[in-house]
Amino acid sequence: MTETAETLGFGGLVLAAGPSVRMGEPKQLLLWRGEPLVHRAARAAVEAGLWPVVVVVGACAEEVRAALAGLPVATVLNRDHAAGVSGSLRRGLSRLGECAPSLAGAVILACDQPGVDAAHVAALAGALRVTGRPVAASADGGALMVPALFSAALFPELRALDGDEGAERLLSRDPARVAPVPLAHGGCHVDTPEDWRRARLMGGGS
Repeated sequence: MTETAETLGFGGLVLAAGPSVRMGEPKQLLLWRGEPLVHRAARAAVEAGLWPVVVVVGACAEEVRAALAGLPVATVLNRDHAAGVSGSLRRGLSRLGECAPSLAGAVILACDQPGVDAAHVAALAGALRVTGRPVAASADGGALMVPALFSAALFPELRALDGDEGAERLLSRDPARVAPVPLAHGGCHVDTPEDWRRARLMGGGS
């Protein structure tokens, strides 16, 4: 693990339950430098020193769990993943609370951002501690996005999200409370085959 002093007291929540409708195949299992995307996201959280790390699974749950082999993470199943990402947030936060009731905050990560690494996750923790703001989020220009670190005081707001509202809804609600941390290539979300082709031009996809 790296940057343990910065990330001490923060957990990690990896969202990996979606059905990948626009991709046409499970994007959680796409290989980046020989590593499934879901494994890469969870590994970034673990290596940054986050604990506990919870991965929310749903579509292709058993295959996604198998792809996490060897990582010290917990998983939780969201059977209603088709109803939107907000349900995955609630399931994941509940599992984090069961594992560690006194967390200072949690980093929320998507499983489809191959450009995210442990150093970036640790930088989020550093920004939150230095600025004293309740949120630190990845930034590309004026856009705020996950991965983002939310202090525990904002967990009720995350739980109150509805339908397909994700953590980005909170980031846009009050940008003044967010410490931005630059992320190269805008996080490079992989949602469609064209996104994946563009990501592979960065190097690493297979």
